[in-house]
Amino acid sequence: MSMLLKRPFLLSSSAVLMLSTPAFAESPMHVDDAGTLEAGGMKLEATWRKDAQQRGVEGVFGFSPLPSLEVGVAVAQDRDHATHPASRLSAVGLGFKWVPIQNKTGWSLGASLDFGRTRLTLGDTQERSTERESAFNALATWRAQDGHAVHLNLGSSRLKASGVGQTVGTWGMGYEHPLASSLTLTAEVFGQEHSRPMRALGLRYELAPGLKLSGAVGRGDGHPLTQLGMAWEF
Repeated sequence: MSMLLKRPFLLSSSAVLMLSTPAFAESPMHVDDAGTLEAGGMKLEATWRKDAQQRGVEGVFGFSPLPSLEVGVAVAQDRDHATHPASRLSAVGLGFKWVPIQNKTGWSLGASLDFGRTRLTLGDTQERSTERESAFNALATWRAQDGHAVHLNLGSSRLKASGVGQTVGTWGMGYEHPLASSLTLTAEVFGQEHSRPMRALGLRYELAPGLKLSGAVGRGDGHPLTQLGMAWEF
């Protein structure tokens, strides 16, 4: 998912995180792991988030048609209260993650490719603008036998609006620390060129096999971040 409207037409900081990363990253993290669903597996995710004065919800459906390949579809609706009345954002995204090297312990390596479109309606006017975005991420994960994991992301995102394109580098580092058999602490730092990094701490609780609840708080680039989510893998 994620990304904030300091300029009404350039949404890249929020759009990348909102659509590209969360389509695959396991909530509440924005930094993605080098891993996929098992072949034939599916997942549903729902997330509520507040980033500065922007609030919204996102839904994700993911499935694995082939071993080592995962496909994700995301839809999101946000409101930016930096304007009065609030501006509305509607977004859709499509992502592909391929992880040919997957290990339960040690290193796993892969990559993801994502496409997104965000439509902005300013206040109560009929003025609309549309952004299109594509993002590429190289993924690496190291897992220990005791459940600790480190995730590394490095990539780029290209945003196109009004016929003008802009490409920025993106990066992220994440850590997972098991507190109990069903409870995990998450920590991450992530960002892109020309902006200060976001830092976040979260918890993930497995309520039942395949059903997880999560939440995170963070801060970066001069604003706070709050996120609550639910995920079901089946």
